[in-house]
Amino acid sequence: MNKAITDIPALAGGRTAVITGGASGIGLAAATRLAGAGLNVVVADLGGPALESARDKIAQIAEDSGKVLAVPCDVAKAEDLKALADRAYAAFGEVSFLMNNAGVGNNPGKPWENLVDWKRLLEVNLWGVVHGVQAFGARMLAQDKPAMIVNTGSKQGITTPPGNLAYNVSKSALKTYTEGLAHALRNEPGARISAHLLIPGFTFTGMSGGTTTKAPAAWTADQVVDFMLASLKRGDFYILCPDNETERSIDERRMAWAVGDIIENRPALSRWHPDFGEAFAEFMQR
Repeated sequence: MNKAITDIPALAGGRTAVITGGASGIGLAAATRLAGAGLNVVVADLGGPALESARDKIAQIAEDSGKVLAVPCDVAKAEDLKALADRAYAAFGEVSFLMNNAGVGNNPGKPWENLVDWKRLLEVNLWGVVHGVQAFGARMLAQDKPAMIVNTGSKQGITTPPGNLAYNVSKSALKTYTEGLAHALRNEPGARISAHLLIPGFTFTGMSGGTTTKAPAAWTADQVVDFMLASLKRGDFYILCPDNETERSIDERRMAWAVGDIIENRPALSRWHPDFGEAFAEFMQR
């Protein structure tokens, strides 16, 4: 049975959602939730069995296979996003919700290593979003109807912990890009589109950390989507998700410390600097 999403005009039944990275994880959870609410759903991901399986699952939820379109797409290629937009508009005539969710988390290594892998990660995580906005943005503006763009970021793009610098760089740049996108949209005369940054917490997506068993601390992808929808209903730009281990207050303190590195002229990433371990622990206890 369809479960309507109330009070969000861009997500009303009969409207159209496009979700990249929609064959698994948060993307698939969003696609099935929106299909169940009566939206047309265009799900995009790399071609293969996972995308085909996602299409079948979403169509079953939608109870009408004609409301679901699966499109093979490599977001690193601008031409793939343009083709995705063409197919979405040809099938449904409009797009009210664009979720630029596709991303990769492989670790290319140190700043001076593996240039090709660095470029590939940035092409997907950052340029994939830019390609999406370029392909859909003008068309969505021209519709003159309420619409939304949600870009999937990461807490690692804000606190930038050591471990995967390339990923942090991509998500940090994505945060800045999405902030600028929101500003540009709200200053566009007559625009009825808003932009939002989804910032998931620890989320189990089926293969998190190479394991198929959900850790007790992790949220499910469905929990992230439910939180996202509640945040969109409030009009939040920053959709900062907790999880079963990390409350919002903890995230806020970690982020405040990270910004404090500049204000207090501390060493870069002082949270992980041996000389500031005690000070950080005390800060978190205040």
